[in-house]
Amino acid sequence: MSVFRVKKTLVRTVLVVGFAAGLSATLQGCFLAVAGAAGGSALVATDRRTLGAQTEDRELQVKALSQISQNLPDNAHVNVAVFNRRVLLTGEVAGDVSKQRAETIVRGLNNVNTIVNELAIMPASSFSSRTNDTYLETRVKTALIAEKNISANNFKVVAERGSVYLMGLVTMDEGNRGADVASRVPGVTQVVKVFQYIQPQEAAAAAAAAATAPAAASQPDASAPTVGAIPDSSVSSRPLDQQAPAPVSNSNSVHPGNPKATTP
Repeated sequence: MSVFRVKKTLVRTVLVVGFAAGLSATLQGCFLAVAGAAGGSALVATDRRTLGAQTEDRELQVKALSQISQNLPDNAHVNVAVFNRRVLLTGEVAGDVSKQRAETIVRGLNNVNTIVNELAIMPASSFSSRTNDTYLETRVKTALIAEKNISANNFKVVAERGSVYLMGLVTMDEGNRGADVASRVPGVTQVVKVFQYIQPQEAAAAAAAAATAPAAASQPDASAPTVGAIPDSSVSSRPLDQQAPAPVSNSNSVHPGNPKATTP
């Protein structure tokens, strides 16, 4: 075989292999997109918030972050978490003027029922501190998933400088259990409850509605991997390392939201 024919054959082989790899990646991407959509539907079905509240929460978070970043000094570090039209502000600002300014901005948004202003007046946290907070959020969520008799889907976890804030529509018992779980995660310095409480009968009605939702009609194989799930390497049957419980308290920074807001 001539050198020319050898080169031509090699080129064709490379092209075929490249095409096959590209096709495989494309198909995998399509599969993940479809699976992700299905997983999203399941989460919506098990969420105790109304569909309208879930949509508004996402919109409120985007609007609040945008307006705060435009109207506060560059040295301000403000995080916004929204659950059932309740807005939690965490982070650091230079002074009380900026702290109140952030709250005023949020109060001006439609459909904000409550504002929990946990902003600290101090220099902005370091990159390593924020990285640790992200790690703590994952650890707390993992611990909630492992806890029996509560659903991790009913909790929203926010970590800031080692403090963990818990949001959600929960019963008093669920809130206490969740806070206790979070307080025992290594690295958590305190747990602040920012819950909206519901009655046990309301929780039972929400569970019954979720059980009959279309998304629950076909449950995935328990042994199959879940798109968006925490990697196997960070989850095991071994309980998470525990610490002496960190202090647990209710937030004392709860303020009224927009006077024109509608009750969910």
